[in-house]
Amino acid sequence: MLNGNGIMKKKSFEDLLADTQVEQYKLKKTLSVLDLVALGLGAIIGTGIFVLTGKAAAEYAGPALILSFILAGLACTFAAISYAELASMIPISGSLYSYSYVTLGEFAAWISGWILILEYVFALPAIALGWSAYFTNLLATFGINIPAWATHSALQGTGGVINLPAIVILLIISTLVYIGTRESATVNNIAVAFKIFVVIFFILVGIGYIKPVNWKPFMPFGWKGVFSGASFVFFAYLGFDAVSTAAEETKNPERDLPIGILGSLGISTLLYILVVAILTGITSYTNLGTDAPMATAFAAIGLNWARGLVSIGALTAITTVLLVMTYGATRIIFSMSRDGLVPPILSKLHPKFRTPSITIIFVAIVTSLTAGFLPINAIAEVVNMATMLAFLLISIAVIILRYTRPDLPRRFKAPGVPVTPILAIITMIILMFYLSKITWLVALVWLIIGIIFYFTYSRYNSKLQQQKG
Repeated sequence: MLNGNGIMKKKSFEDLLADTQVEQYKLKKTLSVLDLVALGLGAIIGTGIFVLTGKAAAEYAGPALILSFILAGLACTFAAISYAELASMIPISGSLYSYSYVTLGEFAAWISGWILILEYVFALPAIALGWSAYFTNLLATFGINIPAWATHSALQGTGGVINLPAIVILLIISTLVYIGTRESATVNNIAVAFKIFVVIFFILVGIGYIKPVNWKPFMPFGWKGVFSGASFVFFAYLGFDAVSTAAEETKNPERDLPIGILGSLGISTLLYILVVAILTGITSYTNLGTDAPMATAFAAIGLNWARGLVSIGALTAITTVLLVMTYGATRIIFSMSRDGLVPPILSKLHPKFRTPSITIIFVAIVTSLTAGFLPINAIAEVVNMATMLAFLLISIAVIILRYTRPDLPRRFKAPGVPVTPILAIITMIILMFYLSKITWLVALVWLIIGIIFYFTYSRYNSKLQQQKG
C-alpha cells in the first residue's frame, strides 16, 4: 500500500544529494567546463545541421529557414535558462527526471524519465542510420561498394536484410561509453573540434559563392512554413540538455553546468544561422531536398574537393551525437534504477570503470537491433515531441521550486522567472501543434505504455514509496 502522499510523494533535495554519496552508486568526477561545452556541442551539432536542413528548406520554409532556426533557438533558450538554474541547484545525473522528483513528485518524475528515454534511446537508431548512409556513400567515392543486403533493413524494400554499418557504429560507441567517462569525453572533444572546423570551413568557403537571387522568394511557404520548419529543425537543437546528465561526473557542477548548457546552445545557434544563410544563398532551396545538403551545395558550384571534406565532417558530427546520446540515455536509466523505478540491475556499476555497465549493454542491444532491422521513418518529429514535452516540464519545475523552496542555494538564477519559463511553455505548445497527427499518436501510445509500467511495477518497487511517513 502507498502512504498518504501516494504517487505525488516527492524526494527531498537532501535525500537526492545523499544518494550520490552512496559508494555503490558513486560516479567518478572527471569532467571540466570545457568537457561540458564540448559535450553539448557534441550532441547538438550533427544530424540536424548536416542532414535535416536540406529537407527543411526544400519542403517547409525555403530561405526563411533562418527564421525557423531563430524561432526554435529562442524557444530552446527559454528552456535552457530553466535547465541551467536547476542544474546548478541539483547536480544529479538524470536531468529532468531528477528535477521532477524534487518539484513535482514521483509520478511526474517517472513520466519525465519515460519521455527522456523516448528522446534519447529512440533517436539513436535514426541517427545511426544517417551515419550508415554517409559512410556507405563515402566508401563508394573510393570504389568500395557495400552490398545492399548489408546496408538496408528487410522492411525497406530495397533488397536489404540488415544494416551492418549502423549496428557496428552503435556497438563501437557503446564500448567507448562502457570504458569510461574520461575516455569517451576525450574522443568527443577531438571530434567536436574537427566538426566545428568543418562547419566554419563551409561558412568561409561558401560565403564567396552566395547569389542573393537564391534568397528570393524569401518566404515561399509563408509563416506557416516558418513555424513548421521550426518544429522540424527542433531536432537540430536536441542534446544541450544532455549536459545536465553529466552532473555527478563534473568536478564543479554548480558553476560549470550552466556554462556548459548555455554556452553550447549559444555557439550552435550562431553557427546554424550562418550555415543556413550560406546554404540557401549558394543554390536554390528547391535543390536542397537531399540527405547531404551541404555537400549538395558545394557540388552545385563545382567544389567537389570541398564536398568530400564536408562528408567526412558530417560523419564525425553524427558520431559525436551518437556518443553523447548514448551517454545521456544510460545516465537517465541509471538514475531511475537507483530509485527503484526500473529493475535494480540497471544501476549496477562496473567495478573498474565505475560506469553503469549493464545499462550500457542494454541500450546497445536495443538500439543496435532497431537500427539493424527496422526502417526509422519520421523519427525526428517523434523525438521532437518528446523533447518539447521535456522542456515544458522543466519550465514548470523551475517555477514551482522558486515558490516551494526559495531557501535552496542557486549558483545560477534564471532571469525573469516566472515570465521566462512561461514563455518557454507557450513556445513549446505552439511548436507542438505544427507536428503531424501520427507524431501525436506515437507520443500518446508511448505515454500509455509508461503509465501502465509505473502502476504495475515502479510504484511497488520505488524506494521512496517504501519509506515510512
